[in-house]
Amino acid sequence: MRILFLTRSFNSLTQRLHVELAARGHEVSIEFDIADSVTEEAVALYAPDLVIAPFLKRAIPESVWRNVLCLIVHPGIVGDRGACALDWAIVNGEREWGVTVLQAEAEMDAGPVWASETFAMRAEASKSSLYRNEVTEAALRAVLVALDRVAAGDHVPQPPQVGTPEVRGIARPPMKQADRALDWQRHSTDQLLARLHAADGVPGVLDPLFGEPAYLFDAHRGAPVDAAPGTLVARCHGAVQVATRDGSLWIGHGRRAPRAADDIQFKLPATQVFPAQTANLPETDGYPEIRYEAHGIGDERIGVLHFAFYNGAMSTAQCERLLAAYQEALRQPSRVLVLAGGPDFFSNGIHLNVIEAAASPADESWRNINAIDDVCEAVINTTDRLVIAALQGNAGAGGVFMALGADAVWARPAVILNPHYKNMGNLYGSEYWTYTLPRRVKRAGGSAAQARQVMDNRLPLSAAQARTHGLVDAVFGADRVAFMAETIARAQRLAASADHDALVRDKMKRRERDEAERPLAAYRADELARMRRNFYGFDSSYHIARTYFVQKTPPSWTPRHLALHRTPNNTEPKAAA
Repeated sequence: MRILFLTRSFNSLTQRLHVELAARGHEVSIEFDIADSVTEEAVALYAPDLVIAPFLKRAIPESVWRNVLCLIVHPGIVGDRGACALDWAIVNGEREWGVTVLQAEAEMDAGPVWASETFAMRAEASKSSLYRNEVTEAALRAVLVALDRVAAGDHVPQPPQVGTPEVRGIARPPMKQADRALDWQRHSTDQLLARLHAADGVPGVLDPLFGEPAYLFDAHRGAPVDAAPGTLVARCHGAVQVATRDGSLWIGHGRRAPRAADDIQFKLPATQVFPAQTANLPETDGYPEIRYEAHGIGDERIGVLHFAFYNGAMSTAQCERLLAAYQEALRQPSRVLVLAGGPDFFSNGIHLNVIEAAASPADESWRNINAIDDVCEAVINTTDRLVIAALQGNAGAGGVFMALGADAVWARPAVILNPHYKNMGNLYGSEYWTYTLPRRVKRAGGSAAQARQVMDNRLPLSAAQARTHGLVDAVFGADRVAFMAETIARAQRLAASADHDALVRDKMKRRERDEAERPLAAYRADELARMRRNFYGFDSSYHIARTYFVQKTPPSWTPRHLALHRTPNNTEPKAAA
């Protein structure tokens, strides 16, 4: 079918649906929800068989849904209505939730149901994490069922009979800041954590924790402390520990409340948002973004290095800490080292928010790209053992190429990769991609031209698609827990295999040959020369794109690589499909 996605942004759910439907032979074009007139024009140009709305914050215009079948992907159970469905589910402690695909009609979220799927609510998971994982998986299943029913032509969707035993959903009001308010004296750690988790990503919880209003994000349970509830007690790598009445919480990120309409604030590590209020707190190691695990004994010894950076962004300081942790991991007696990233993201490369907040964003960009290059160089030059990059979560830009420095890349089927830089103001990119990418594509039977195509393609890749290009070597695991369990088992088998020592010797010889042919430093110098022009040159595209990204500036148009219906040869209205 010819399908038009109408969406507020090309977010993680929209990307997953895009790659999965395209892989099944559907033609998918995308239009950002900017204005009713723009939506009407997109429908006229594309004449889709149907419209799918994976992520909207306002109603589809009647002029569209009356003439084209429009399916809304709603992150709530059947009968549930409202923009904060998932927020309420977290705060209310729901054990099971779901996704409903329903037909757009005059009343929001009340149309006939085409498909629905449920999932178990993961304990102590933030809204962002649930959305990227359980919601996305359920949405994909439900959309595929709905498409099958549309194609069959004999399915008659029925409106949910609210109030019947089989329909638990209700109309839910927007969750206001008053509903999210934190009472540090009365609320338990569980209650505080639920409210913070329900607001993670957007909008955050507005709270005067630091002496002035700020939105709080990225909360994690901490160890019990002897302090009055609501007291700031410690800091660790940008996060702040706060006492609760029965324990403590770590707050990783915050955003000052704007003081005026033109006061633009954005999310940053908590200690960076309020440096004066947190400067004298004792520094502890209670907030472990990075941790190392040892598994097995004897020839089955492996190490697993976890680095769970918020939203996958890696600042200069985080890259420096990761490099130190990696070097320490190499001092451990492992035969295979697994780079596990974080549960939601492997890595998304340099930290654009921290860069934006710097006195000189160009200088901080330069420091950050060099710091992540140092990590990549260490991975590539590890020749005394095998290194596996295990992608539990999505990876983008420099995070993809950091993974490609490993000997093998393993990924979950649900993982999405964006192995390109161009969407951020035509960045050239570094992380030794000019060394690792062509070799991997060639190993998969591709050419230098195909490697270039990977970089020029601005669309996401599924793990399966990445495997055909040579970017991923194995795809397995029903979920994150199963993936990590299988990763550890496979890594231990590899460590104990009769081929291990020969593989390490071959790796060392290959690195020596490559270095003799062209030193790794030469790749880095060439990449950074191009990046320097991005950061300091006359073309300010990168700086403009970064600012728009960090400040969440609403799009004013849909990029042409997404909007197939707006390509030069497709700008005249089509007849109805």
